[in-house]
Amino acid sequence: MTTSKRVTRRTMLKSAAAVGGALAGSGAITGFPTIWAQNIKDVTLRQFGTGVSNLNAIAEKCKQDLGITLQMTALDSDAVTQRAITQPDSYDIADIEYWICKKVYPRGVLQPMNTKKLKYFEQIVPIFITGKLTPESHIAQGTAPHTVSFVESQSSHKFAKHPTEWFTMVPTIYNADTLGIRPDLVGRKIGNWKDLADPAFNGKASILNIPSIGIMDAAMMCESMGVIKYGDKGNMTRHEIDVTVGVLTDLKKKGHWRAFWKTFDESVNLMVSGEVVIQSMWSPAVAAVRSKGVKCVYQPLAEGYRSWGGGLGLAKHLSGIQLDAAYEYINWYLSGWVGAYLNRQGYYSAVLDTAKKYMQPYEWAFWMEGKPAEKDILSPEGKVMEKAGAVRDGGSFYERMGHVACWNAVMDEDKYMVQKWNEFIAA
Repeated sequence: MTTSKRVTRRTMLKSAAAVGGALAGSGAITGFPTIWAQNIKDVTLRQFGTGVSNLNAIAEKCKQDLGITLQMTALDSDAVTQRAITQPDSYDIADIEYWICKKVYPRGVLQPMNTKKLKYFEQIVPIFITGKLTPESHIAQGTAPHTVSFVESQSSHKFAKHPTEWFTMVPTIYNADTLGIRPDLVGRKIGNWKDLADPAFNGKASILNIPSIGIMDAAMMCESMGVIKYGDKGNMTRHEIDVTVGVLTDLKKKGHWRAFWKTFDESVNLMVSGEVVIQSMWSPAVAAVRSKGVKCVYQPLAEGYRSWGGGLGLAKHLSGIQLDAAYEYINWYLSGWVGAYLNRQGYYSAVLDTAKKYMQPYEWAFWMEGKPAEKDILSPEGKVMEKAGAVRDGGSFYERMGHVACWNAVMDEDKYMVQKWNEFIAA
């Protein structure tokens, strides 16, 4: 009899909490009832995405600060795209890149966010809102994040041409990518994307094998070589795709490519071993190579950077207290701790002001202002990444993000491009 009463009482509490959560989410009430506050600690959110940002440390800190349990799954970019579209009930939070958003959002598996519920919306870096870092900036080619950041209405799956109050994803992480090199092994100065194709590096070069990203590195290389001038590298015609893949395939037949990597660890191992001396690379991977005592430079190039960005999207099925918990989590994500954690890895955070509060002045000066390190620069785990006196490759945030030439992209001819890319890999 006692057990029955307890079960009934618990059921009533959960019902009350669900109603409270729904009302809070609707904006009908302000401030969270005690029952709701207790119940949010019972919420589990299933998040998946690439290994770049699905990090155990974030899940642990979220649990500590909010009580929310994050179940994180890390996949490669192609698997992320497939799961987002084909298994929408298997996740609550989609941690995806903006080129993936262009593929996923029109399928109706995500719901837009109300910008009025996003505490730090007004402080988000303007690249994600208007496409421009500063009012004078030019908008880079490719799938620039602002082009897929907003939808026309709460029920629309159509991207809006201008900001609305309905946000597809909250940006979380981004960077300006270039080539990684082994300065002790390349034997000369590297200053252009065309250097990736230099016969001097035959059998010692590598390119990223994720079609939507690798094709952009290839385009930067081909344009630098003078082989072709694209109308828009991020939206090639079939002819432009054929020319680009043709150059890659010719190089492959000459034995130019040592490997085609897909994961962070693969790129690190190729450079540490010296099997590869120049390749597509990610900033933290370069830092990882250096942390092993091996010289590696993230080389600024005359033509500019290829950029990428990711964010958090809400599964369409989220509602009630789970939806409220998701907003709570996202607002926490932008509140500073995570931003500082990502900045310390060489990435950039979407809200700079809050991240700065969680970094030491010398850390901020090194990572964001391009100044020489006053002290050793440590990773979030406390490992030395850069010695005192080092300067970040490429300089300050504005120098790097202000020289973005293109973004990772999904083209109108995406299926044709992927087909041709796969033919190149198999050639």
